[in-house]
Amino acid sequence: MGTTARVDGRRRSLSPLPPPGRLRTLSLATLANTVGTGLWVTGAALFLTRTVGLTPTEVGLGLTVAGLIGLTASVPLGGLADRRDPRGLRAGLQLAQAVVAAAYLLVGSFPVFLLVASLDALLISGNLAVRAALVAAVGGPEGRVHAFATLRAVANLGVALGSGLAAFALVADTGWAYRLLVVGNVATYLVSAALIMRLPAYPPARRPLRQRAGRALRDGPFLAVVGASAVLSVHQVVLTLVLPLWVVAHTDVPLVTVSALLLVNTLLTVLLAVRLSGSARHAVPAATTMRRAGLVLAAGMLLWAATAVVPTAVAVGLLLGATVIYTLGDLWHAGAGAALAYDLAAPDALGAYQGVDGLLAGLVRAAGPALLTWLIIDGGPVGWLALAGSLALTGLAVPPLTRRALAAHAKRGNHAKRADCGDHADRSDRTDRADRTDRTDRSPHPG
Repeated sequence: MGTTARVDGRRRSLSPLPPPGRLRTLSLATLANTVGTGLWVTGAALFLTRTVGLTPTEVGLGLTVAGLIGLTASVPLGGLADRRDPRGLRAGLQLAQAVVAAAYLLVGSFPVFLLVASLDALLISGNLAVRAALVAAVGGPEGRVHAFATLRAVANLGVALGSGLAAFALVADTGWAYRLLVVGNVATYLVSAALIMRLPAYPPARRPLRQRAGRALRDGPFLAVVGASAVLSVHQVVLTLVLPLWVVAHTDVPLVTVSALLLVNTLLTVLLAVRLSGSARHAVPAATTMRRAGLVLAAGMLLWAATAVVPTAVAVGLLLGATVIYTLGDLWHAGAGAALAYDLAAPDALGAYQGVDGLLAGLVRAAGPALLTWLIIDGGPVGWLALAGSLALTGLAVPPLTRRALAAHAKRGNHAKRADCGDHADRSDRTDRADRTDRTDRSPHPG
């Protein structure tokens, strides 16, 4: 009996899925959604070129333009999540994404592809901001970072499963096989929406009647902190784009090593994302964790740079070791970034603030590929050194920036309290005057 309990406990600890409950439901919705992501990301380029007939240049240009257009939806839809039930809003967006995903089957020219890809990017960008608001609602103030880390682990598992399933279409390499990937992606959106609607409704809290437009975009201290987090997020481009190009151009390492590196990163993310999120649930410890992430990521960059000047066998070991170090930094950055974006946001505008966080990270993702391929592939080890230095310095800057943001946050809170007290006193004074007037009017001997 005891052995069975220990085995069950070990299995639960290895599984990224949480115990039954609201977070489990949201995790299953995320799993379904990201399986579709894996299907589409793995086969999209081949579907668009081999089946639709677009050129690689058209695909790259269309996705870049669409991605920039999509960023414009992040803040408005995040703000909408502050005024509406984020559960219903996210489910509705998932249904809209299913329709747009199906529209890829109708693409036959570059203009139509650009239109569909732009609609897709708008929904994806807005959905990320709404998801952040829903995660905050499900997790609550004390559990939202844990929930975010859980969903990240589940998402990595989902993408890996989707990519594995997509391999069958790549082996078949036929039009119907690639179209089947599109249909599978559509189905996962529908399943995800149905699971989300199993959550309870989260009606928005009462908000002040007047809110300044673009409030989150005017919060300078908040922008400084999440801007620093966005700069650190450029490391994601390194693993998925720059490192494979570096291995091919600057080392003698077998190309299959790249697949091993991505697999190591995925497995460690699934296993460690939740475990490493516990130390960064609020702004001050999160800032410390972000500093650690910047320094650790910088160390990983330096180890990757060294692979160009060592023997092949040593280079393989360095690549694997640096990937482990990189993954730790990546997970610390993700958890700390979520905690800072939540904790430094105005409590009544979480969605809008998460939208701004997503907007800045999206801008970095858009600029990162061109910047880093030029810096590292053309610049060599010097480029790696420059990147490592910028990551370390950015990480070191986060704690003082966070202290400044917290001070500004406290100052705004004091102003709001004084304004509330003033409003209350003014209302009381008006009520008292009205009451005195009413008593005077009712007196048999007025004046």
